[in-house]
Parts: sequence; C-alpha cells; structure tokens
Amino acid sequence: MRSVHTNNFPHILSQLGISLVVSTYQAGKLIILRGDGDYINTHFRIFQKPMGIAADPHKIAIGCSSQIWELNNVPAVAAKVEPEGKHDACFLPRKSHITGDIDIHEMEWGGKNNSDLWFVNTRFSCLCTLNKNYSFVPQWRPYFVTALTPEDRCHLNGLAMVNHSPKYITALGETDTMGGWRENKANGGILIDVASNEIISRGISMPHSPRWYRERLWVLESGQGSISTCDRDTGKLETITTFPGFTRGIDFYGNLAFIGLSQVRETAVFSGLPLTEKLDERICGVWVVNLETAQTVAFLKFEDAVQEIFAVRVLPNIRFPEIIDWDEQLIGSSYVLPDAALADVPQERLSMNN
Repeated sequence: MRSVHTNNFPHILSQLGISLVVSTYQAGKLIILRGDGDYINTHFRIFQKPMGIAADPHKIAIGCSSQIWELNNVPAVAAKVEPEGKHDACFLPRKSHITGDIDIHEMEWGGKNNSDLWFVNTRFSCLCTLNKNYSFVPQWRPYFVTALTPEDRCHLNGLAMVNHSPKYITALGETDTMGGWRENKANGGILIDVASNEIISRGISMPHSPRWYRERLWVLESGQGSISTCDRDTGKLETITTFPGFTRGIDFYGNLAFIGLSQVRETAVFSGLPLTEKLDERICGVWVVNLETAQTVAFLKFEDAVQEIFAVRVLPNIRFPEIIDWDEQLIGSSYVLPDAALADVPQERLSMNN
C-alpha cells in the first residue's frame, strides 16, 4: 500500500482542518488521508468492493458489493482510540442494509437534515433511496431506459445534489440494451438534468462525478483524464485542466478540488479511450487543484497495490479520524444512548474508559 506525496500535501490538510476518505474497490479498501506533521498518514480499512461514499462530519455511508454500511461519528470513543488524544472523530458501524449486487456507484445525503441517502443503482439503471422493507426503492431513471432490469443498460454512475435534492447525473451512454453503452464508450457519455429528465450534454468521454459548486456545474471527463465545467444552456464543456490518469471521484473545499486518479487497466472497458491512447503510463492517486488558477498544488501517488480510485470525500473540521470496519472489543464496549437515558447512568460509569 506504498504511497508518496508532495511535501505540502499534509500541511494543506492540517491548515484547512480537514481529512479525506477515499475508496478503492479494486483493492477492497477505504483509505483515510490524515495530515500527521510532515507526512500524510494513509490509514486503510477493509470493506468488500467499496465504491460510492456519502460523508459529512456526523456520518458516513459506504456502498459495497451487496450492501450499504452506515457509520456514525462517536466523539467520546475517539478520545479512547490508541494513541489516546490524537483522534478527533471515530466512525462506528451503526447499520448495514442489504441491497443485493446492484453495482452501487455515487451516493449523497439529502433531504431534511441530510437524513435521506440517495444512490446510483448502476445495474438497474436508476436512482434509488433506502427503505428497511426493500432492497432498494427506485425513484428515477433516464427516460430512454424502458425497463427496470439488472442489465446495466446505460452505466448510470455520477450524482450531483443541489439544495439537498438530486439534480444532475452522468451515464456512459444513451442506450437501452444490456451493456449497450460499451459500443460507444469513448465519446457516448451524457449529462442529465434529473428534474426535467433531459440530456443537457452529449459526446462526453466516460463522464463521472458531476458536482454543483460555486454556481458552476463541474464534471470529470474520465476518458480524457480531465476536469471540466459545463454550460447548462448550451451543454458545452470547457476543459479546466488534465491529469496523468483516469479522473474519477472529486470533492471541494474552499478554492481547492481533490480529485481521484486511476491507472485503469488494459481491459475491454478501458480500451480505445483518448487517455489510454495518449498516455503509456497512468498514475493512481489524489491530486489537489487550485480552482482559480487550474494549477496542481499537491498530490499523493500510490505506487503498488492501489491502482484504481472511485470516490474522494472531504471530512470538514476533522483532522485525524478513525473509521472502524469491525473491532469486536471496541464495538462491544461502546454504547450510544439518548441524552434522556444518559441521565439515569451513574457518573462513575459515564467516566469509565471502557
């Protein structure tokens, strides 16, 4: 899991008071990037094929191979995690929802108090929410997809929220047959307005990760290895800058964008792309770009086992979090109760370390 980074990357994280959560389904890991003096501490946790991540300072949701994990931040536990006094957040598993193998892609919290979880169900070509009684609840699908069936007809993948509601989504093709998007993957990508169910931009090379930020619509044109903005009226994309890898996964903080890069393997899915034709060697890592100058200001590069990144999320106001995948002792001795119930707990129990 070796990595190298520019000298300024850990200081950027520390000065901003943030950390990053990164998923790599290829390596089966969730990676936490934490500034630790002059170095970035890359902390790995095991999840089964983690892809989409929805995150805020209070909770994290992770889309895995056949389930969605939800973890809650329990600050009281953070103080007890070794080494004591170093962590300022600890995300503990709270629940798991079994979805079946639906190839979950991007996820976002929305609705009132960010309590609703929206996610892209790529296998069924639809946008969904959760209900405890069902595997998933379809809420929307592109107008050209005529059936709810596990055939990955257009490779729906990216999701952008505006005012806590789904607004923009990306797909790799305007197709309605099983795997039909593969025939024109190099330039058949589209950007869709969810509310109107209209395509606002076509001809994109494998688009991912649309975002609405600072009154601009951003999208990663992964097949070009670039980040672009999209004019919502004309559908025209303007390339901001390009990178030495397949761009997928982005989050923002201030005037910086944190972007995931993947090597992409020489397989049928990634063959024939502009990126693979112009670059013999591609890089996997996280790049930091100044939105005002379009210049790369820092990066972290993985050198060995991690070859593909899916999601990159910022944890604001959290410098050194812990994420627990499964720790029997810690989970077994950590209790989260309503405030009213805590009033009945003896003080000596509240102050105990275990």
